[in-house]
Amino acid sequence: MGAIIEVKYFNSFLLKKTVNTALTPDAAAWNGSFGVPAGVAGAYPVFTTVDNTHSWVIEESRIRGGYNNTNIDYGVKAYLVEDEPNSSVRFNSMIYSGIFNSRTGINNTNEFSVGTDITRSADPINGSIQKLYAEDTALLIFQQDKVSRAPIDKDVIYNAEGGGSLTASNMVIGDIIPYAGEYGISNNPESFAVYGYRKYFTDKNRNSVLRLSRDGITEISQYGMIDYFRDQFGALNTQTFGAGKAIGAYDIYNKQYVLSLQQSPKAANGTVNPSPTTATLAFDERVLGWTSFFSYVPDQTLSLQSNYYSFKNGGFFKHYDATQNRNTFYNTAYDSSIKFVFNPSVSLSKVFKTVNYEGGNGWEVSKFEAARSFELVDSCKPVLSYIDGAYDSATPPNTGAAATTQPIFYAGFVKKEGKYFANLVNSSDATAGEVIFGASMTGVKGYFATVTIESDATSRIKPMELFAVSSDYIESSY
Repeated sequence: MGAIIEVKYFNSFLLKKTVNTALTPDAAAWNGSFGVPAGVAGAYPVFTTVDNTHSWVIEESRIRGGYNNTNIDYGVKAYLVEDEPNSSVRFNSMIYSGIFNSRTGINNTNEFSVGTDITRSADPINGSIQKLYAEDTALLIFQQDKVSRAPIDKDVIYNAEGGGSLTASNMVIGDIIPYAGEYGISNNPESFAVYGYRKYFTDKNRNSVLRLSRDGITEISQYGMIDYFRDQFGALNTQTFGAGKAIGAYDIYNKQYVLSLQQSPKAANGTVNPSPTTATLAFDERVLGWTSFFSYVPDQTLSLQSNYYSFKNGGFFKHYDATQNRNTFYNTAYDSSIKFVFNPSVSLSKVFKTVNYEGGNGWEVSKFEAARSFELVDSCKPVLSYIDGAYDSATPPNTGAAATTQPIFYAGFVKKEGKYFANLVNSSDATAGEVIFGASMTGVKGYFATVTIESDATSRIKPMELFAVSSDYIESSY
């Protein structure tokens, strides 16, 4: 026996004012399509504009109006109201609608026929579906703890020997086939990036950065960065401030995967994180390694038309712009820095006497520390660059003023035969057994030395080169 259902029709347009004015304080303010007053959860922010007189928005009430069209159909759209609109949340399932026929203009993308098999479910034990990506004739499915693929408009037929082949099918989504390895995308779909046939993403739950390619899933965080990512992913989520972000993008200009790990700046209750942990770094396939850290912390990044862009605080920035100063991100200039280790003759206690480098003018040593034991560290005073360390009778060093009066002296690096040299002046406190210490002594003692060399304030905005760094050392008298 058939049922009689009352069908309602509507085709209306809403004229909404975007801002209130002082002249009409009771005028309506548009808070977005939800129509929820500002300040209520789920509301869109009130739009502001300079033109308070003509700030009106026309919003169509029809579901399908204007889709891929240049004009609006004046017909009616039927809909029905269910007295019991029950719903269920299936975190591991997919559903597909009807299609849009570009030839006939018929749009069925809002139709979900309950009489046909239009759902496909992944294994719920692997968590919720976080990301879908269509590639050629396959749909990549990223769950919290698993990555799978499913053929589109095809099915897999298996023979008696266990081999499989694809065949045409009327199924929109075929059987879901998992990739080998217990990897997923955790709760960070924002880390996903793609270039060519390579897909990059993170698995925070396993402290891993991953690449999905033709050879399957590879853990690229193992290329010399296992300990680093373990610590960074551990600090990404905190009990106080909640979940952080792992923002990934492919830099098409430099051909590298850029990943920005950002601890949450604010808790759900509004508590501000005073010093959120952040790190932005890049992976290069050409060297199979993580090549560089960056000073910028983006809100979002993308590549478009062979260029690399990022968003920050509502601003849109183009990277690698030759018209702008080097090392300037979001209108702030940063230093270039390189950190490395001197460790010759591993078991020998040494005295590092000098530091030398081959490269351009403008490098300075901000830190030179030698480990004598787990408890004792010898350090030296910073070594000024050839520019900032120059002084004369009227110009002190490290003031930014150019020394011009002869003779000119150098408090930092001196230039000889195209290379830069400097003695190391000790700055450590006295320890047991030392007769001379601090600035009265040259060199730093230890088994190995950790060195940070960076650009000075004058040179950081221009191109700089650094080919090699070395140090003269002798065996310690101890």
